[in-house]
Amino acid sequence: MSPTVKIFAGSASEDLGTRIARAYGKELGNLKMSRFSDGEFQISYEESIRGNDVFIIQSTFPPSDNLMELLLMVDAAKRASAKRIVAILPYFGFARQDRKDKPRVAIGAKLVANLLTAAGVDRVMTMDLHADQIQGFFEVPVDHLFASSIFLPFIQSLDTSNVIMAAPDTGGTKRANAYAKYLNVDMAICYKQRKVANQIESMTVIGDVEGKDVLLVDDIIDTAGTLTTAADMMMERGAKSVRAICTHAVLSGPAYERIEKSTIKELVVTDTIPLKQKSDKIRVLSVAELFADVIHSAINYQSISKYFIVS
Repeated sequence: MSPTVKIFAGSASEDLGTRIARAYGKELGNLKMSRFSDGEFQISYEESIRGNDVFIIQSTFPPSDNLMELLLMVDAAKRASAKRIVAILPYFGFARQDRKDKPRVAIGAKLVANLLTAAGVDRVMTMDLHADQIQGFFEVPVDHLFASSIFLPFIQSLDTSNVIMAAPDTGGTKRANAYAKYLNVDMAICYKQRKVANQIESMTVIGDVEGKDVLLVDDIIDTAGTLTTAADMMMERGAKSVRAICTHAVLSGPAYERIEKSTIKELVVTDTIPLKQKSDKIRVLSVAELFADVIHSAINYQSISKYFIVS
């Protein structure tokens, strides 16, 4: 007899978790969070999960309470005798700290991987990691999904005869090149230099974008400084229009204001992180069906390679 599948979601991803569960064919499990007067919180499952396959959905964007909540949910499931615990992190926080880029700094992504493993996860599912090598930080299987399986149908619904793919920085060249090859279109690159994080010192465009409909593609949009500067430069170089496609809508600080003032025609994101506010320029594509399908595949030990359209 196969174990029962139960799906739970943390407070950071409750809405997405509800939609993933319903796409799978279930309702979210009953989970309770109790808070002490000083802000400390406690997690409890309000139903039996003994011998069940437990899927826990929680993106770990700031505050760090979201990560701590996920760890407590995993620990509680382990102590409640769950058969298997799968952590679903649509957005894997701390992924930008994947290496020592200067002396005396932490490798935050590795630390988070260690914490999840120590808490008791048996498997991790996530989407568009900032660095592919983060998969190797885990000692448990990692299903690394790509938002391209969601973005490509959207792109193909547009008129792609005049499209050029573009990377907002050299770090995104591989991703933009993969999209360009799949769509059989040209590519442009923005080269930027920074003195400190989130502040651009200079930027230039490599490639011919004149008269083209530019599609900027990236994994994370944070303060939107890089993306909006790149879009404005593309238009200055004669681009016909600029759209941006980003998986994780961190959108912190002045991001919304910058997007509204920029020449970006449309910003297309997923719902791995809930939007803080609405904007007519932002279109949200849901990852719920994708994660539900991958849960089905994981339970039935089926291949998920069909979701790796563009890596």
